Amino acid sequence: MTPDAAAAGGSGNFDPLVRPTLTDLYQLTMAYAYWRSGQHERAAVFDLFFRRNPFGGEFTVCAGLDEAARFVAGFRFGAEDLAALRGLMPGCDEAFFAWLARVETSPVTIGAVPEGTLVFPREPLLRVEGPLALCQLLETTLLNLVNFPSLVATKAARMRLAAGHDVQLIEFGLRRAQGPDGAVSASRYSYVGGFDATSNVLAGQLFGIPVRGTHAHAYVSAFRGLGDLRATTLLGPDGAPREFLARVLEFRAALGATGTSDGELAAFVAYAQAFPASFLALVDTYDTMRSGVPNFLCVALALAEAGYEPVGVRLDSGDLAHLSKQTRRHFAEVGARHGRPFGRLVILASNEIDESVLLSLKQEGHEVNAFGIGTHLATCSSDPALGGIYKLVAIDGTPRIKLSEDTAKTTLPGKKEIWRLRGADGTPLLDLLAFADEAAPQPGGEILCCHPFDPSRRARVIPATVERLLAPAWRDGRRVAGPPLAAVRDRVRAQLRETRPDHLRPLNPTPYKVSVSERLYLETQEMLRAAPHPDVLR
Repeated sequence: MTPDAAAAGGSGNFDPLVRPTLTDLYQLTMAYAYWRSGQHERAAVFDLFFRRNPFGGEFTVCAGLDEAARFVAGFRFGAEDLAALRGLMPGCDEAFFAWLARVETSPVTIGAVPEGTLVFPREPLLRVEGPLALCQLLETTLLNLVNFPSLVATKAARMRLAAGHDVQLIEFGLRRAQGPDGAVSASRYSYVGGFDATSNVLAGQLFGIPVRGTHAHAYVSAFRGLGDLRATTLLGPDGAPREFLARVLEFRAALGATGTSDGELAAFVAYAQAFPASFLALVDTYDTMRSGVPNFLCVALALAEAGYEPVGVRLDSGDLAHLSKQTRRHFAEVGARHGRPFGRLVILASNEIDESVLLSLKQEGHEVNAFGIGTHLATCSSDPALGGIYKLVAIDGTPRIKLSEDTAKTTLPGKKEIWRLRGADGTPLLDLLAFADEAAPQPGGEILCCHPFDPSRRARVIPATVERLLAPAWRDGRRVAGPPLAAVRDRVRAQLRETRPDHLRPLNPTPYKVSVSERLYLETQEMLRAAPHPDVLR
C-alpha cells in the first residue's frame, strides 16, 4: 500500500516490515502447541499494558494504536512466510501450516484507549479478544507497534512541558535514531507529543508533518570568500533584480563588522539569494558574537530593505542561555537603529538538548524561541524502553491471573473496562478498573475505589462525569478508523491541560491513582488465596 492510500484510510501499515512474521519464534511454537492439543480456538482475552511510567514521571502518552489496528487488518501469512516457517519448524505437522494459511483476524475484537490519551500503569491500552492461538500470534508485533511510539510521544510531551508552550520545538533526530524505522517513528510520535515540526522529509511526506531546516556548518565552511558568489543581485518580491551584495557590504561597514569572516558572509549572502523569504542562518561556525551574528545582521538588513522578512539564527554550541540573551540584545539594538522589528527574530537553539537542559535554560531566562532537538528525543536515551507487556487475563470467560513474588508483576484478572472519574471542574480524579460486565459507574453516585492489593488504601469518590476509555479499534473484521495525526496531537495537548500540574511536574510528581472496583479487588484476592503456595520453610 502506498503512503497516500494508507493515509486515506486503507488497512495496510506504512512500514512493509510490519507483517505476521515480525514476531518472536515462541509465539509460533505456542500456537503450534495450542493447535496440536486442540486448544487454539478457545475464547481468550489479553491485556496490553505497562507496569511503570517512563522517565521518572507519573504519566504516559498512549500512541501507536492506529498502526496496531492496521497491522491486525492486514494480518495474513503469505506463501513466502509459510515457506520460511516450515524451515524454522521442520518437525511440525503440515496441517498446522495449512491452518496458518487460513488464519485471518475477523474473529478478533480489539478495544483501545484513544490515541493521545494519558495512561497509567496496569491499564490495558489494548484489550484483545478472540481465539487463543490467534491472539497469541499478535502479541509481539502489537507490543512493538505501541511501546516505542508511546515512549517517544511521552518524551516529546515532557519536553513540551519543560520548554513551555510559547516556543517552537523541531525534531532533529533522523541522523541519530536507531535505523530508518526508528527515525520515522520518532518524527511521527514526537509530533503527536507536542512538537511543531520535523527535519525528516520522509516523515513530512508520509504524515503531513511540517518540515523545517536550516543549513550545516559544512555549507558555511565551503565558502572561501566573497569571490565565490556567482551573483551580486537579489530578485525582489516583485521579481525585479536588486543590487544586494553592495548593500550587504554597506550595512557591514555601518555596523562596524568589517572583521567578520568573508567566507561566512558569502555563505549567508548565497543562502539569502536562494531562500530570501525564509533566511535563517547557522551562526556559530567560527565565532558566534564576533562573526556569525554580525554577518547575519548585515544580510538581514539588506533583505529587509529589499522587501523580505528575515527569519533568524540558529545557535548550535556554547552557553545557549548567555548567547541567546546577547544575540537578542544585538537584534533589538540594530533593529531600533535601522527601524526594523528585529527584536522578534527567531533564535533557534540546538546541541544535545534534553529535558533537563530545557528546564535549566528556562531558569536562566533564555531568549530562545525555537529548539531543535534530536538525539535525546529520537533515542529516548534517558529511558530507552517503555516495558509494555501482553498478558492473558481470561479464558473461556473465566478470569486468569499471573502471580509473582513481586506484587508489581501480579496481573489483574478478567476482561476489564477503564473508567476515568472527573471532578466538577473536569480534572481527572482517578481511573477505575472494573470487570466489563459490571454496571457502569454513574456521575453523582458514590463509588468505592480500592487499591489493587492493599486493603487499607481505598476511597469513596463522587464523580461529576465518567468517561469510558476503551473504545472499539477492530471489530467484525473491520478497522475503526482513528482521527488524523493533528487531532491526536490536539488530544495530547488537551489531556495535559486538564491534568493536575503535580502529576506532570518533572521532579517528584504525585502518582496518579489507578483503582479497582470492589468486586475486582475481592475476586483478585480470592484468586491469590486459592493459588498454590510453596511449603513453609523451617
